[in-house]
Amino acid sequence: MRHNGVHALRSNTRRRRIVTATTHGNRFPAARLVTISAWATPVLIIGQFAMVAALPVALVLIGTLSDTRLRALRWWAAALAAVYAIPLALWPIGPDPAPSLSKDMNPVLAALIVATAIAVAIANHRRSRNSSRSGPRAGTA
Repeated sequence: MRHNGVHALRSNTRRRRIVTATTHGNRFPAARLVTISAWATPVLIIGQFAMVAALPVALVLIGTLSDTRLRALRWWAAALAAVYAIPLALWPIGPDPAPSLSKDMNPVLAALIVATAIAVAIANHRRSRNSSRSGPRAGTA
């Protein structure tokens, strides 16, 4: 029997429900996407893949703006996008642009991007930990 994306299975006298992915549901929430992208950004910057880091920076910004549960992270995500945009904007207008963004990026700006991305990831972890603590406690009715 199928009702609204939920399969109902009969087991002797009990009835169990198994929730499956539907077009209406989201099995990969924005919070997880923001966490993975926030941790990927410093890895890519340190690994000298600064131009590829534009994707996780954009995903952090889009994820925090699209999910209302991540409202507290919006300032952090905006700071990360702004800090990343500085070397990205300075790269093509420099007097002698390097062939890659990683080679042209000032180490201080790279460190600032890494620190901001780690701050976003930690703020997201703290947010998720605090929201799980605020729920009902086990054993209380």
